[in-house]
Amino acid sequence: MKANRSTRIALLAAAMSSLTLAGCVVAPAPNGYAYYDPVMVAPPPPRVEIVGVAPYPGHIWITGYWGWNGRAHHWVPGRWEAPRQGHRYVPHRWEQQGKGWREHPGRWERHDNGRREGPGRGERH
Repeated sequence: MKANRSTRIALLAAAMSSLTLAGCVVAPAPNGYAYYDPVMVAPPPPRVEIVGVAPYPGHIWITGYWGWNGRAHHWVPGRWEAPRQGHRYVPHRWEQQGKGWREHPGRWERHDNGRREGPGRGERH
């Protein structure tokens, strides 16, 4: 009887652990939060950052920027990142729209190194 009860408790604990972990998602942390609604306060001028030596050869410096937390601008410091093959980094920027400002987060985007697909170059008709 004791073995049966111990087995049930162990199975119940395993089931509860599985249910708890089922809601977990493993994803890379974003580089920062981007505020997509217009902001009525212009971002301050960029801060001067001291860029040290890259931690590994080939790493690139991602410049710091002013983010918006819903109430005020806050500085997000720059960082070193490993390059991504076939991509280029587009820096974070603020764009004025009417009386407000819209934030465009920095991102990696595909880069074709000047090659373009067009008729006769990889397209089938």
